[in-house]
Amino acid sequence: MTAEDYDDIVINVWPDIWPAFVVFRTASTQWRTSPGGVIGLDYSVLAWLMRVYDIADEVTAINDIQVMERVALNILNKLQN
Repeated sequence: MTAEDYDDIVINVWPDIWPAFVVFRTASTQWRTSPGGVIGLDYSVLAWLMRVYDIADEVTAINDIQVMERVALNILNKLQN
């Protein structure tokens, strides 16, 4: 993907979701793919990023990231079809 693939839409992120969003955004280059499309994020990278960003509540962060991941998967796989 290139910068042109992104919309110029500003999205506000709630402060309590911000740490998970930062990890999700940083992991945006770590998608696992197959011939059928994008499968999901590489979770081994998420564990490392949570240490880097000093995420205290990893369970909540993973839950938040999975919500973002599901939405992103729908969008990414629609773009490929």
